[in-house]
Amino acid sequence: MLSLVLFQIVKTMSTLELKVYEIFKSKFSEQDATTVIEYFESKTEQKILQKKDIFLTKDDKVELIKTIYIVGIVQFLAIVGSVLLIISYMIRK
Repeated sequence: MLSLVLFQIVKTMSTLELKVYEIFKSKFSEQDATTVIEYFESKTEQKILQKKDIFLTKDDKVELIKTIYIVGIVQFLAIVGSVLLIISYMIRK
C-alpha cells in the first residue's frame, strides 16, 4: 500500500523533484523524503497563491484607468470652477 502511494507520488514528480527526492532519500527514509518534498511543494503553492492576489488582472487595470480618468476630470472641473469664481469675484469689486 505504502509503496503504491510512493510510486504515484514519484510518478507525478518532475526531473528536478526526482533529483531532490533521491538526495533526501539517500539521507533519510523514503517516507521522510516524501514528507520533505510534499512540505516544499505545499509551501511553494502557498507562496504562489499569496502572490497571485497581488497581481492586477485586465479588469482591475481597466477599472483603475477609469477611476484615474474620472478623478482627473473632477480635479479639472474643480480648478476651472475655482478660477471662474475668483475671476467673477475680481470683476464685481
